[in-house]
Amino acid sequence: MESTPDNPNVDTLNEIGVLKRREIEARIVAPLIERFAEEFGEEKVVELARETVVDVARSQGKVLAEAMGGNDLEKFADSMENWTKGGALQIEIREQSETTFAFDVVRCQYAEMYRNLDVPELGALLSCNRDGTMVEGFNSDIKFERTQTIMSGAEHCDFRYSLDSKEVDVEINKT
Repeated sequence: MESTPDNPNVDTLNEIGVLKRREIEARIVAPLIERFAEEFGEEKVVELARETVVDVARSQGKVLAEAMGGNDLEKFADSMENWTKGGALQIEIREQSETTFAFDVVRCQYAEMYRNLDVPELGALLSCNRDGTMVEGFNSDIKFERTQTIMSGAEHCDFRYSLDSKEVDVEINKT
């Protein structure tokens, strides 16, 4: 979906790449979270921020499915160019089929960026936290698993997306 004078609310920020988008967000959100935490307590503020980020991610997943022209795993895999733009993520595909999209992130410039901004604790909150719920908005039948992240100190992130073969059959039969 393209932003037009008739529909100026369409989100076109991924055109700059998600890494740059996250940096802009972090530079604004980090001081807000810090100040709100001083005023209202860190635990409550961080929890509210987490809930908000998750809700936004779910909504963005729905918009992404519309922009991709579908919500199957192939379309989801194609959408990865938004996150990898400019080498932001280096990924190694482990498996890709109608029912599975599995990859490892072996370099994450998102984690590097949050460390460079001196807010490494916000990386998981503002970026990693989105992954599972964004895919819920994209297609609620896609299951997401990840056991580790570079952001939390692991050597790589292990992203595993899967779709029950019965769900694939339903999608194929709809067309």
